[in-house]
Amino acid sequence: MKRNPTIFLKEEYENLVDLNLEWIIRALESGSKPHAVVDGREVLMLNTNNYLGLATHPKVVQATIDAAKKYGAGAGAVPVIAGTYDLTRIFQEKFAEFKGVEASLLCQTGFAVNQGLIPTLIGEEDYVISDELNHGSIIDGIRLTRAKRLVYPHTDVGGLENSLKEADDAGARRILVITDGVFSMDGDIAPLPDIVKACESYGAMVFVDDCHGEGVLGAGRGIVAHFNLQHKVHVEGGSMSKGFGVFGGTIAGSNDLILFATNKSRSYLLSTAHPPPTVAACIAAVEVASTEPEHNKKLWDNTNYFKKHVQNLGYNTGNSQTPIIPLIVGDPGKAQNLAKLLFKEESIFTTPIVFPMVAKELSRIRVQMNALLENKDLDYAIDALEKIGKYLEII
Repeated sequence: MKRNPTIFLKEEYENLVDLNLEWIIRALESGSKPHAVVDGREVLMLNTNNYLGLATHPKVVQATIDAAKKYGAGAGAVPVIAGTYDLTRIFQEKFAEFKGVEASLLCQTGFAVNQGLIPTLIGEEDYVISDELNHGSIIDGIRLTRAKRLVYPHTDVGGLENSLKEADDAGARRILVITDGVFSMDGDIAPLPDIVKACESYGAMVFVDDCHGEGVLGAGRGIVAHFNLQHKVHVEGGSMSKGFGVFGGTIAGSNDLILFATNKSRSYLLSTAHPPPTVAACIAAVEVASTEPEHNKKLWDNTNYFKKHVQNLGYNTGNSQTPIIPLIVGDPGKAQNLAKLLFKEESIFTTPIVFPMVAKELSRIRVQMNALLENKDLDYAIDALEKIGKYLEII
């Protein structure tokens, strides 16, 4: 049989285009700030994870420059061979102190944390229990395990308790419960106190992926600090590339956890370490987050102002409790057109979120607040959303 081995590549992409499910990638030509140059156009950015605006903070930028001059551009090895620098140790100590835990580990990405750590924590004699809307990196990490898998309805602690009982009745050696702290598509928060309480009854390990909570909740220290649950959550996975504005994944918890992860996580062991300038920037970002609380306050002021006004316009923001504010329009074509018209007509850069990121009927643009946005920026965006939203018959 004669076949074209790659024809499916084009066919499947064209099918995505026909269904309004393709990603349109635009290129920044300036720093990640509210006012940026994207594809040659000056725009207002409403879709960056850089919540505190630290990606361009002078102290963070200067730390990067100074470290590049001293250490060079690259790490030169994986962390456990020759890629760990004195800067790495400084960061890990400072970050652990910031989080209120015994120790921390700087990993390559937040995705790599989940892909590398989850399969080491559980095996075929164990159960893993996951929120149904957990991030794709958690799902991929779970798929790499041989553990039995249970999924509970989104943020449904009663459903979690049923799964815990099932695992316990089955004689599980270990039970691992995993949840996002802040859910990245909807901006809602896991009911962590109730999750911890349920898990304590069964001796289950609690793993929170807090990539979108750090820098945002708990005065920047994340969802565990927000709920005063330090030392009751066994694993905190995080990211330096969102609220802290830099790059990298993190693991925070007990000394035992960090020693275990250092020796077991293959994504950590087998990936080149961060360039020293990046590590220096991470140190500076944590220092800024610790000493300049005004950025977190401004982030929340902007969040509350913007959310109130778009809700008054008639936009469906779902269950958002954070600076992630989905504008749920339902139809993927309308979500694509809303983003396209905002960019073309109003010079506002947003991103449509469609299947498989979310269910087709929950297609949206995801707006994210930033501490550097000014009230005039928010008012401009609100006016534009009213005009385009009415034109597309969304509101």
